[in-house]
This record gives sequence, structure tokens and C-alpha cells, in this order.
Amino acid sequence: MTHTRKGRVARRRRVRVGILLLVSLVAGCTAPDSGAGPSAVLLDPANPEWTRPSPPEWRARFETSQGEFVVEVVREHAPIGVDRFYNLVRLGYYDDTRFHRVSEGYIAQFGLHGNPRVNAAWLHRQIPDDPAHGSNVRGTLAFAMSPEPNTRNTQIYINLEDNLRNDVEPFAIFGRVVEGMNVLDRLYSGYGEQSGSGVRQGRQGPIVEGGNEYLDREFPLLDRIVRATLVESRPPGG
Repeated sequence: MTHTRKGRVARRRRVRVGILLLVSLVAGCTAPDSGAGPSAVLLDPANPEWTRPSPPEWRARFETSQGEFVVEVVREHAPIGVDRFYNLVRLGYYDDTRFHRVSEGYIAQFGLHGNPRVNAAWLHRQIPDDPAHGSNVRGTLAFAMSPEPNTRNTQIYINLEDNLRNDVEPFAIFGRVVEGMNVLDRLYSGYGEQSGSGVRQGRQGPIVEGGNEYLDREFPLLDRIVRATLVESRPPGG
């Protein structure tokens, strides 16, 4: 009986060890590397991948900490800006970034990367201006910019209300939210202008240099973009 009991215990131990080893192997194969750095393409704005022209019309889905929203974009409204936005979405630039500026009843702004190395690579990669287009009504979006010409880069703002007073400035509205506007209404706005004032104020240095680590430490309630993906494109006239 003693030998039989010992044999059963030994078998159970072997089975348990085997299960633990299998779990470890599976985890090692499937778990993402939390310490992985940014992809090479994100660190190289000169890569030809960033120059791919967008479709005439397309949509992108943004998964956020408050839910999902979808934007519809029309290239004709701002060709230079839309091509830049298309490739930023397509190549994952906005993944795991923060809504660093949310002003209640005004705008939600995003587009500074979570990794300081990526921010440094893109700091001086501005694009030429498109002609002014459209109106800043609720749900529309455009590139943020400073008063100087040709300062659009990676930051996007979405109008949370009708902001027609901004139509006197040369914003090129190129898209609108077509699903999930209520998600944007739920974004945390308690920090107002403190967490990431606009391009015009020029006080975003700590975000550029510190990325998500800085924002999560100093402004932990900010909502985030988990992932942005292309979900639809339409042929001309479609």
C-alpha cells in the first residue's frame, strides 16, 4: 500500500509539473512582450511607407478606454493632411496613446506618441497646409496647428460641440465621427488645459519628452486610445 500510494503521489507530481511547463510554454509563445520598444517604421518618418496615398474615402475605428468610435474621412477635403492621417492610422502610430487635451464642450485632442523616441523622430516632420475647408461643427476633425503656416504634424482634434468661432481660422476639416460620438462625450475632461494645452500654447514639452510615463504619472485619469485601425475604404463615387 505504501509503495502504491507513493507511486500515485509521484505520478500526480509529474502531471502537475507537466501542466505547469505546458502553461509556461504557451504563455511564452502568445504573451506580448511588455518591454518591446516602438517598431522601426515609427522611428523612421522618412520611410516610404509614410507616403502612401489614402483612398478617396475611408473609415477608421478607434478603440478607447471609454468604448469605440468610427471616423469617416474624405481625401478631397484635405489631400495632404488625409494622406498623413491615413498612414498614421495604418501603421499604428496612435495605438496606446492618450487624449492629452480634453476641454469639456470644446474639443478632444490626441496625437502625441507614448514613446519619447517616437516623439523625437516626428518633432520636425510637419506637412504643408491644405486650403481651409469646412466648418467646426460637432463631430468634425482636423489637424491641430499653431498660427504659423505649415505646422500640422500628428495631432488631431475632434469638435465636441459646434465651434463655429474657429471657422475664421484656416483649419482644413477632413472628417467626421459617424459612430460613437457618445464615447467622446465620456472622455475625462477634469484636467482641462492643464494636461496638454494645444499646439498654439507651446507647452507640450513634458509630454513630448516623457510620453505615456509622464502622462500616466501626472494625469492618471486621462482616457486612452487602445488601437486605431482602418475598417473601410470606398472607390471613387462609391
